[in-house]
Amino acid sequence: MNWPNVLTLSRIFFALILVILLNQNALITNVAAALVFAVASITDFYDGYLAKKYGLISDFGKLMDPIADKVLMLAVFAVLAHVGMVAWWMVIVIAAREIAVTVSRLAAMRQGQVLAAERAGKIKTVVQITAVGVILLYLIADQSSLCASWFYMAQKVWLSLINVLMLLAVILTVVSGAAYFQHKANIEKN
Repeated sequence: MNWPNVLTLSRIFFALILVILLNQNALITNVAAALVFAVASITDFYDGYLAKKYGLISDFGKLMDPIADKVLMLAVFAVLAHVGMVAWWMVIVIAAREIAVTVSRLAAMRQGQVLAAERAGKIKTVVQITAVGVILLYLIADQSSLCASWFYMAQKVWLSLINVLMLLAVILTVVSGAAYFQHKANIEKN
């Protein structure tokens, strides 16, 4: 097991920690969740960077990197829906795409194909990470007495930004899923 793969697998561990922290719904646990999420997001960049830089790209990494991303993001989105910050329909659409792509990747792997994440999927992941980051900052500001005066004046702006980011995340999730299946169909034709 090389370092990029360890970083990839760490996101699954971070997902569990985030579920526990976010379910506490307290200022200190939301701050801790934001820090854990930031570290988990950074591992998403560095696992690929290290794998490419040091020639450590592996079939395991190509498969597990997007799966670890999905576990992390779906766990966080589910908790955020549970606490009322994200609409459940958004989580269901995102989950349906992620499950369909994962099942497809596993089926392709059984046939000897490893389909790495594509550019559209990576952009989708960045937008999802940004949306979660903004939501976590909102939760922290909402519970912090230091932010009380200005936060409540700007609360509608925060919520509008969150809604726009989540709609963009859902749209990109669907579009990147369609691009993945189109790419897979093109590979199967050849």
